[in-house]
Amino acid sequence: MSALQDPLHGLVMASFRRHFAVRLDRGDDLACVLKGRSMTLACGDRVQVAATEGGGVIEAILPRATLFYRSDAYKEKLIAANVTQVIGVVAPDLGLDEELINRWIIGAEAEGCRLVIAANKRDKPDFGVLLARLAPFAALGYTVVQLSARDDVSPLLPWLDGQRTVLIGQSGMGKSTILNAVMPGTAARTAEISEALSAGRHTTTHSTLYPLPASLGEGWIVDSPGMKAFGLAHLAPEAVTRAFVELRPLIGHCRFRDCRHDREPGCAVSEAVARGEVAPHRVALLQALVGASEAARMPGR
Repeated sequence: MSALQDPLHGLVMASFRRHFAVRLDRGDDLACVLKGRSMTLACGDRVQVAATEGGGVIEAILPRATLFYRSDAYKEKLIAANVTQVIGVVAPDLGLDEELINRWIIGAEAEGCRLVIAANKRDKPDFGVLLARLAPFAALGYTVVQLSARDDVSPLLPWLDGQRTVLIGQSGMGKSTILNAVMPGTAARTAEISEALSAGRHTTTHSTLYPLPASLGEGWIVDSPGMKAFGLAHLAPEAVTRAFVELRPLIGHCRFRDCRHDREPGCAVSEAVARGEVAPHRVALLQALVGASEAARMPGR
């Protein structure tokens, strides 16, 4: 394909395999493909594009401020780029996975993003049980916003104002309901993008970005597919440790510099656990994540 004009810049709005919808800075949308196979993109990426006869070619990714993604020892799954905030959507009656929430928190902290928990479906009779299970996260300083998106999404709106947000959650928690309440017509827009990227076949994109209404400032929301797991193998051990907010004041105060916060004498973390200042399950998660990070970095992997 031959380029018809100088490179353009734009924002990745949606993806389907190696096809992307890009909102150009000049205001129009362009269906694009990637140049080569070395790049991986996410919604929220700023890209350089060359227009062609059939659409456009993404030639380069502009520098990212953040990249929120999950990984295991073998592969990575990008979720959103240049986000400032992660909103985890949870609800009662749907097998709340508290370790999954902890992993969202670690992923957000590692990228310097604000983490907000949206407790949806407050009209359900067992919503109080959900709030009790979320209380430890609130005690760590993470905001828990109560709402029923089908009836009133207004409690969440101040947290969206001016932010570049990614919505994450298990399937059935109400992410799509939240999006349609904040931005009516979202479902129709998703169908249009899917059809454009898949040459007429009905598909669901991996993630889709939606600009916020003007009343909420110059921000956007990325809707991500439902997820049951959130690996963090891409984080180095020291990055994992720093992402635990309650452990930050303790880092560097153990007797041994290479303390693993397990059975070593003079461990500041273990002493904080004994005093009831740090939850044992958070330390267990720290040790599991550090172990996975080290294993992923072993020679030959």
